[in-house]
Amino acid sequence: MTRQRFQQLVEDALAEIPPRFRAAMKNVAVIVEDAPPADILEEMEIEPPDSLFGLYQGIPLPERTWSYGNALPDRISIYQQPIEDACDDDDEIRECVAETIIHEFGHYFGMDEDQIEEIEEKYWRGESLDDI
Repeated sequence: MTRQRFQQLVEDALAEIPPRFRAAMKNVAVIVEDAPPADILEEMEIEPPDSLFGLYQGIPLPERTWSYGNALPDRISIYQQPIEDACDDDDEIRECVAETIIHEFGHYFGMDEDQIEEIEEKYWRGESLDDI
């Protein structure tokens, strides 16, 4: 898949985020990269055949204090190569990108893994995410 097509899938997934959450997304950059850096995989103790589809780096919204400001944007990296390797076709890539976006923005909003999993399950069941 071309980078341009993959980036379009990321943009499409971002557009699916419920409006009240999109409105709260401030000072965060979503970056498409080829693959996670080796030092990140080592730090997170991820070894082949496992890999990483996305990564949130920053200070989650609920943890920001009054002194938070003049900071570089938080960063959400979406890793194209591991996603493509894990998927059989464009539809699976689209679904994996969407789930990865949901997961990483869950961290941005300070959700724990159980809360994120609940949202992902709603996504997989085709339920609306507007009432989250």
